[in-house]
Amino acid sequence: MTAAAVVVPLVVCAVLIPFRDSFDNSNGALVLVLVIVAVAAFGIRPAGVLAALSSAVWFDFFLTMPYNSLHIQNRDDIETTVLLVVIGAAVTEIALWGRRQQARASRHKGYLDGVLTTSAAVAEGASTEDLIDRVNAELTAVLRIDGCRFVAGDNQTGDPQLNHDGSVTRGTHTIKVERDGLPTNSETQLMVQHSGTTLGKFKLTAATRIARPDLEQRLVAVALADQVGAALMPRQASL
Repeated sequence: MTAAAVVVPLVVCAVLIPFRDSFDNSNGALVLVLVIVAVAAFGIRPAGVLAALSSAVWFDFFLTMPYNSLHIQNRDDIETTVLLVVIGAAVTEIALWGRRQQARASRHKGYLDGVLTTSAAVAEGASTEDLIDRVNAELTAVLRIDGCRFVAGDNQTGDPQLNHDGSVTRGTHTIKVERDGLPTNSETQLMVQHSGTTLGKFKLTAATRIARPDLEQRLVAVALADQVGAALMPRQASL
């Protein structure tokens, strides 16, 4: 893509050479803007910037007087050349922003689908084993960790804890997850509770790489654990 970002503006300017005396330079610049937009749409910042710089250079070289020279005599042509670079950089950043928003929306849908799928499993009376296996997989994917396991019971440990508000604490110390990631030297526990009763915990493992789930991802994890709590409580009460 980076090669195309350099070559395509050159080819476009070469094609316009026979017509440069019959149209205004600003029209040629508009054609090059279309090229920059097309390259920037791929969301690759270096390619978009290269397309903008290449367009400015070849516009200067082929379409401004004196021809076949990087010298520009006309002030309007200078402004047009500068605008090509500025517009190219701006369009590239807008394209990158759009792709990030699209990726974020896709992640949101994935999180929602996971919670809804778990809710449906609870409503359908899925077995405890199937439900826990499903949530184990969802937690691993949502938090981007190595894995997790469910431990029944209400015993407390000194391990770091993912709290109901999405914060992660180790004792009285709050861990800055977005900066430092989830602990890698110990498991993080996510309590499974319902109506104030602790029914178990998910032990989250992030040992091989630093996982930095944002607040939204952590709250989704809490919601998944709550689904398990809602499912387990009636079953415990019936015992």
